[in-house]
Amino acid sequence: MKRFALVLLALLYALSLLRAQTVSVSPRDNGQALVNPGMGWMLYYYSNVLDNYGSQLLPEDTVDEFEGVGVVFMRLPWAFLEPEKGKFNWEIIDTPAQRWIEKGKRIALCITSTENWTRQGTPQWVFDEGARCYEVDGFLEPEYSDRKFLQAVEHCVEALAERYDGDPNVDFVAVGHFGMWGEGHTVLTTPKHGKEWGFRTKKKYIDIYTRHFKSTQLCISDDIADPYIRQDHFKITDYAFKKGVTLKDDSILVQPWPNSWFHDGMAQQFWPTLPVILEHEHYLGSVARKAWDKELLLRSVEDYHASYMSIHCWPHLEWEENKDIIRRINRRMGYRFQLEKAEWPSEVKRGEAFTITSSWKNAGVAPCYRDGYPCFTVKNDNGGIVAVLVNDGFNVNVLQPAAPGEAEAVETVQDCNIAQVFSNSKGNFSRVCQTGEFSVYVSVGKVDGTPVYELPYDGNDGHKRYYLGKITIK
Repeated sequence: MKRFALVLLALLYALSLLRAQTVSVSPRDNGQALVNPGMGWMLYYYSNVLDNYGSQLLPEDTVDEFEGVGVVFMRLPWAFLEPEKGKFNWEIIDTPAQRWIEKGKRIALCITSTENWTRQGTPQWVFDEGARCYEVDGFLEPEYSDRKFLQAVEHCVEALAERYDGDPNVDFVAVGHFGMWGEGHTVLTTPKHGKEWGFRTKKKYIDIYTRHFKSTQLCISDDIADPYIRQDHFKITDYAFKKGVTLKDDSILVQPWPNSWFHDGMAQQFWPTLPVILEHEHYLGSVARKAWDKELLLRSVEDYHASYMSIHCWPHLEWEENKDIIRRINRRMGYRFQLEKAEWPSEVKRGEAFTITSSWKNAGVAPCYRDGYPCFTVKNDNGGIVAVLVNDGFNVNVLQPAAPGEAEAVETVQDCNIAQVFSNSKGNFSRVCQTGEFSVYVSVGKVDGTPVYELPYDGNDGHKRYYLGKITIK
C-alpha cells in the first residue's frame, strides 16, 4: 500500500511538472466592433441624389465614432457618372472613396438609370441616340428592353469593370441600371404606364454585369423578383445565385411588423456561400411611419445571416440615436473569430519540433467567405519578430455560425519548429535566432503570416496581432 502511494505521488508530481511546462490561455472577447473584409456597416455616401448622405460631412470626417463602419456605398445615377458619351466623371467616386481607403476601409458601388428624386438617372445622350423611355410624374424611365439602351448600359458597365473589377478596395458592385433606384422593381411606374418586364429582360442585366466583372463580388436586389411576395425561390434570383451574384435586400423596416421584410427565406440559399447585404429604409422615413424597431433591426441580421447593414441616414444622427443596438449588432453581424483556447510549451529548444494546440469558433451570423489562417508570432521586447508559426492546415472559413452563444469550437494542432536545423557533411545549418524569453501573439490572415482580420481582444500590437503570453527559446 505504501509503495502504491509513493508511485501515485510520483505520478502526480510528474503531471504537475508537465502542467507547469505548458502555457494555456483563454482570451476574453472584449465586445468591440471589428472592421474586417467582407462585412460591416455601409455608410451611404450617395443615395438617390448627391445630397444623401455624405453632403454634411467635412472632407476630413470619416465618421470614426460610428463603430463597425467598414464600407462606403455610393449609389449613383448614371447621368452623373457619364454625362457625355464615353466621358466618365470618375472624380465623383474617387474623391470621397479615398477618405475611407486611407483608413483601411473599402467602397461599394451601384449605378442607377431611374430616379424619382431628380429628372432622370439615365444620361440624356442615351435618349438622344434613340433609346426609348416613359415619362412618369415628371421623371424619365427607360425602356429596359430597348436594344440601344442595353448597348449603352453594356459600354458603361464595361468601363466600370475596367476601372474597379478586382480592386481590393472595392467590396462589391450591385447589378444596377434596372428598376427604380437600381433596386430592380417598377412598382411606382408600372401602374402609370402599364409596362412590365419579365425574366428575359432582367436576365440581360445580370449577364451584362457578370460578363465584365470577373473578380469583384456582384449583388442584386431581392426586389428584382417581387418586392412583396414572400417566396424562397424566384426564377430570376435563382439565376443570379447560379451566376455567383449574391442577395441585397433593400426592404428592411420600410413597413411596420409583420411586413418589416419579406425575403429572409430567400436569403437561406445565398448566405452559406455568399455574403448577404441588407439595406434598411431611410431612417427618418422609417421612424416617421412607425416602422423603425431596434430589436427588429437586430433580428433581420440574425434571420438573413447578414454580413452587411446600411447606414441609410445622416450617419452622426443614426449613430447617436441607435448606438445601443448598433453595438449589439456589431457583436453578431458577419463573422467573429474567437480563440477559445491556446496551449504551447513554456520552453522550447531552438531547432526542435513542438506543437501548438488551439480551439477556434465563429461567434457571428455568417461564415467568412475568404481564406484565413491562424498564426502565432513570437516577438522580443523591442517588438522584433523572432518567429512566425502559421497553421497553414487550418482555414478559418470552415468555422460555421450558430445562434448566440451556441457556436461550436474546432480544435487544431499545428507542428512547429523555430530555426529548424539542416545537417549534411559540411555541418549543421539553421537561420539566426535569438534565445531567451519572448512574447507570443496570435493573428489570423494570409498563409504567409501577414495579419488580415481584427480579433475581439485587447493587446493589439498595432498590426492585428494580439498578445497571449510568454515562451522561452533555449
